Amino acid sequence: MSIKYVVACDGSPASHRALEFTIDHARRDGASVLIAHVLEWSPYSFLTPDELEERHKRRGEELARAKTALVDPLLASVSTDGVEVDSVIKYGHVAETLSAIASEAGAAQLFIGRTGESSLAVRVFGSVAGTLAQISPIPCTIVP
Repeated sequence: MSIKYVVACDGSPASHRALEFTIDHARRDGASVLIAHVLEWSPYSFLTPDELEERHKRRGEELARAKTALVDPLLASVSTDGVEVDSVIKYGHVAETLSAIASEAGAAQLFIGRTGESSLAVRVFGSVAGTLAQISPIPCTIVP
């Protein structure tokens, strides 16, 4: 069974550093890399059937746009020589969805970049990296 690493990418410089770090480790360890991008999504149970259909259509468009505007350019910007790289884009609560992606992929480790923000909102509500460090089902490396 081969080793698989999951790296969370949101297009920020921190996630770019995390991707490079993950690929370097994967190259060293003979692992493959799964780039995971999560679009925040909240359910709306009070919408009409027509509104739900329109929202579902927009959701598909947003997934396609995230791949072409974020994931594909990010992948093109790093050297993946000798490392198998794949990607997944899903909707949901970011930390919970990343944990689920890692579990479903049978990943050995999850990597995420730290933005370094110390705003009041982050201190009150927490960060994705901080939440993942607490709930991840596998070891989680936070890349500065």
